[in-house]
Amino acid sequence: MAKNVEGFEFEQRHGKERVRVARVWKSKDGKQQFVVEWRVSINLLSDCVNSYVRDDNSDIVATDTMKNTVYAKAKECSEILSVEDFAILLAKHFTSFYSQVTTAIVKIVEKPWERVNVDGQPHDHGFKLGSEKHTTEAIVKKSGALQLTSGIEGLSVLKTTKSGFEGFVRDKYTILPDTRERMLATEVTALWRYSYESLYSVPKKPLYFTEKYLDVKRVLLDTFFGSPKEGVYSPSVQATLYQMAKAALNRFPDIASIQLKMPNIHFIPVNLSNKNGQFVKFDDDVYLPTDEPHGSIEASLSCSRSKM
Repeated sequence: MAKNVEGFEFEQRHGKERVRVARVWKSKDGKQQFVVEWRVSINLLSDCVNSYVRDDNSDIVATDTMKNTVYAKAKECSEILSVEDFAILLAKHFTSFYSQVTTAIVKIVEKPWERVNVDGQPHDHGFKLGSEKHTTEAIVKKSGALQLTSGIEGLSVLKTTKSGFEGFVRDKYTILPDTRERMLATEVTALWRYSYESLYSVPKKPLYFTEKYLDVKRVLLDTFFGSPKEGVYSPSVQATLYQMAKAALNRFPDIASIQLKMPNIHFIPVNLSNKNGQFVKFDDDVYLPTDEPHGSIEASLSCSRSKM
């Protein structure tokens, strides 16, 4: 909230970015280990205007203290927990421990370490790095009000058929032909906001949000690809994006809104000719993969029950 300072409207926040922490837990029998790696960003909205205008730092929570708090709270977590629960825990600490802090914003990106299989069995302490990342943002006010968002970054998907694009606007600059047969590739970024509005309404079930993240990702992928044998036709990235968002909202009643960003990453048909004629004729088989320029498509969808 802006304050009037010396005749100016003044807003401020401060925090610590890119705090990296890894945490290992052991099973009760000590045989199996679990690991997470998180990149934590913290921003505090607090009453420390005097540090800007009076050279008085007495109300500032040092950003180095914020960094140390991440490690201290990770140590205190004796049981494995979701990245969402850790973000809420941190934000709740900052708003309850410091009287001058009115709101805490904690964003975390989880690095995708996945347990490996050796000889067909899960390894007790071996992991490999996956691809897409699990993200979250918890905004907690001193009153206990909560806004919780989760998401996916870098979910790269591709299907080699059952995609087209036709009937679009044509003018003197248009050379793209209509097609009902093309590759469809994108890198999905998804953000969904939960309907929980206070710290006291958050589910207490351990790893609830980890399971929900996996469930949402599964619904998005199933909608993108369709059934294993038949697939599903995509008339445009826009249409597929909408179906994915709608499927997520219909499936999960505690998700109030979802935003999807799906760039259209182009695979260009290859035709090659020389003076002797064409020696590579495209037959839905040889493509030039590109990553730029690419189409940019994004949209958000909210339930009528959502306040967004």
